[in-house]
Amino acid sequence: MKLVRLVKLFLKEFIEQIRKDPMQDWAATLAFYFMLAIFPFLIFILALISYIPITIEQIHHFVHEFAPSHLAQLFIDTILEVVSEPKGGLLSFGILASIWTASNGINALVRALNKVHNVDETRSFVKLKMISIFMTLGIVITFFVILLMPVFGDEILRFLGRVFYFSNQTINFLNYLRWIISVVIMITALMLIYYIAPNKNIAFRHVVLGAITATLGWLLISYGFSIYIANFNNFTATYGALGGVIILMFWFYLSGFILIIGGEINATLYNIRNIRKKSRI
Repeated sequence: MKLVRLVKLFLKEFIEQIRKDPMQDWAATLAFYFMLAIFPFLIFILALISYIPITIEQIHHFVHEFAPSHLAQLFIDTILEVVSEPKGGLLSFGILASIWTASNGINALVRALNKVHNVDETRSFVKLKMISIFMTLGIVITFFVILLMPVFGDEILRFLGRVFYFSNQTINFLNYLRWIISVVIMITALMLIYYIAPNKNIAFRHVVLGAITATLGWLLISYGFSIYIANFNNFTATYGALGGVIILMFWFYLSGFILIIGGEINATLYNIRNIRKKSRI
């Protein structure tokens, strides 16, 4: 019965939370800033990727796993254009400007999460920008870890197979585990964002549910959006040459929306904790 009461309280607070917040407007704002940030972000990542043993085919496979097919091709075209340039000019002062620009997307997410938690931003501009850059670098590291897992994961699995004489079924099972580990890494990265971004002291346990929901929701939305684009897409007919850009903006809008949903869940848990504290007084 206690669990039922908690679920009812959670649903009541969550519905009230999303009813009062203009989530669609915030998601649209995030989509705009994500659009401005994505290509500087890609440039920064690709400047580093060019120095590690990653092939274009592996990048192609990685992008197609985590983005709808039409968007994946847009990213791949950009990747091919960037990596075809000489390496020397990328890791320079220009890359610092790229990271600064890419952090604007995270900065927009910080502002949205502050509004979700009903708090004003009192941190200085410098501190807030450093937090945004830190989280941007954290996302870069997350991408690198997930990207490197298929490369070094194959080597590790082959080594373990030779040492322990694993069967093909065991190897396949470990391959599935590798995908699960990638999801866990994404959840952990979102937990840190939800914990650090708001200008509010939030217990770490209160960001777990929001991070899990946002990660799984984002994967589901990306998969469903990919099916929609493949079967019911009329963006090109409506927008012509801008169809790819509109698809990208719409995907960013959905991604921003699910990130805000995760923040709303965390804010609801925080409010429930305060309600239960007051009821004991």
